Amino acid sequence: MLPGVYAPQADTLLLAAALRAERICPGMDVLEVCSGSGALSAYAARLGARVTAVDIGRRAVLSTRINAVLAGRRVTVRRGDLTTAVAGRSYDLLFSNPPYVPSPLDTLPRTGAARAWEAGRDGRALVDRICAAAPAMLRPHGVLLLVHSGLCAEEETLLRLEEAGLRAAVVERARIPFGPVLRERLPWLRRRGLVPPDEELEELVVIRGEKR
Repeated sequence: MLPGVYAPQADTLLLAAALRAERICPGMDVLEVCSGSGALSAYAARLGARVTAVDIGRRAVLSTRINAVLAGRRVTVRRGDLTTAVAGRSYDLLFSNPPYVPSPLDTLPRTGAARAWEAGRDGRALVDRICAAAPAMLRPHGVLLLVHSGLCAEEETLLRLEEAGLRAAVVERARIPFGPVLRERLPWLRRRGLVPPDEELEELVVIRGEKR
């Protein structure tokens, strides 16, 4: 994996568990948005899917291609901003582990490693865009799997997906110690009321939306 590319972590493993539960079968068309290292794209390809992976970062795109080759799997990789690189196409399954860390910054970084986690004041800058784009990208009964922190208001994600015509529910949860980025900004998060004074763990959720 190239320097500056998001390394697989607890959220990656949680999303992998949700992918396993979908019983991906050969011939399914699958899209990963914000592919990062490409570990999950290679995993979905190993399960038999025809996989397309998209990331906006050049290093992430290259890492995804390299890791697919190392895994001996075929993955089509595109560089673009979320779903713009595959506009007009539809999929049986769309999954994403987007940036979702709340940030004191008003603007998102355009370069550097922080692009992999910074997601605006409420952590929803990318999550909301994926919720809006997913219904048009999914075939009938197609599925969205989206992982993010409990700090980003899972109820908001569920509401947005339901309003967009998807049946939505939380299908995976995990509580993990705060990572380096969250530990560094805990005082700010606590001042905003996002993290209680005595809380030392972050909750991760995978939300599943199925197109009606």
